[in-house]
Parts: sequence; structure tokens; C-alpha cells
Amino acid sequence: MNIIKTIATIPLFEGLPVNYCESLASIALKKKFSRGQMFFSEGDEVSGFYIILSGKVKIFKLSADGKEQILHILEDQEPFGEAAVFAGEHYPACAQALVETSALFFPKLKFVELILRQPSLALSMLGLLSLRLRKLTVLVENLSLKEVPGRLAAYLLFLNDRNNHSRTIELDISKNQMAGLLGTIPETISRILKRMNEEKLIKMSTRSISIIDKKGLNDLAEGLRRLA
Repeated sequence: MNIIKTIATIPLFEGLPVNYCESLASIALKKKFSRGQMFFSEGDEVSGFYIILSGKVKIFKLSADGKEQILHILEDQEPFGEAAVFAGEHYPACAQALVETSALFFPKLKFVELILRQPSLALSMLGLLSLRLRKLTVLVENLSLKEVPGRLAAYLLFLNDRNNHSRTIELDISKNQMAGLLGTIPETISRILKRMNEEKLIKMSTRSISIIDKKGLNDLAEGLRRLA
């Protein structure tokens, strides 16, 4: 793998001059994680941040009673742990590989030294951190203001947008993980999906969902409609 070329294609570093990509490549370490392996846990001392090359990573927090709240499910070319490099001494959440995952690791001290020499790197990262903050704001709004059918409808519309508005959505996470992401339980997800199917908003199959009535889903997500 040519790390310099790979770094140049990552959105976080998009548009950086070749010499910046070379500097980043000089400190990057390629690491592999097996399914279920932890990258770090909440409260661990910050050692650096990661960018996914292949695989899938769950970012989550655990309550005092062990209840899991998923904050993000990240895929290829997405970074995680980067905010902690700038903002504090400890990771604010946990990160776990959902499948076998390959990632580039950027050690904190070497990366900060690089930022001090080449400030344009920090400007590039600010845009992505702002986008992540907006996503968290939407998540908080969904969990606090919307009922579960609205949260699920909003999530299906998000997947539809992410897949270039393809009518068919491949389900690449389990119902347990989807429930954790939406702040509910798997049985509730199954029940709501069944009702959406009956009302012809979607068509269910084993590992995919076809959107039949996008406007109906949008009305449900916005609270303008309820399931029967």
C-alpha cells in the first residue's frame, strides 16, 4: 500500500500539498483489529487518532448500569479519536471494531508536532469536526424529541441519502446495533419495521429494505404522521 497516495484520498486531508501528505505518512502506523477488538475505552489516556482503511467501527458510551448508547458507526476513510487529540487527555467514548478492520494510526505527540509546523492540517480537520458536531446535535434531537418510529424513519432516510438516494438500502449492521444507535431495543425496531412494511412505507427482505414511500417516511420523521 502506498500510504502517501492513500492519505491524499482521505477527505480529512483532501487538497493538502504532497509534502504535507509525505509528512503525515512518515508518522502513520498501519494497524489491524479483529472483530470485537477495542481501539480504546472511555477514560483511556489519549495516545492518538485513527482513520479507517477498511472495515467498520462503533463509537459508543456506556451508562453506569451498562446500557450502551451508540454515537456513530464509521466506515472507510472516516477518522475517530481526532477530537480528543486536541480537546483533552482522555478519550470521551469507546471505539470497537464491528468487523475485521484496518486503520492508520497517528500518534498524538508526533501529530501535534506536525500541526505546529504545518497549521493548514488543523484547518482541514476543523471542517470535519464541525460536521461531526452537527451529526451529534441531530442525534441528541432525535433521541430527546422524536418517538422511536420517527427516529427509525430519519435513520432510513439518512441511509438513503448516504447511498446516493438508492431505493434499496443494504442493512450492514444488526438490529441490536441499530437499536443502540437509536436509543431503543431490538424488539421495538422489529415491531416498527413490520408496521412500516404493512403500511407500505418500505418493503422488507432479509438483509435489505426498499423504500416505497419516501414522503411518508419523511412525514413520520418530522412528526407529521403516526403509524397505525
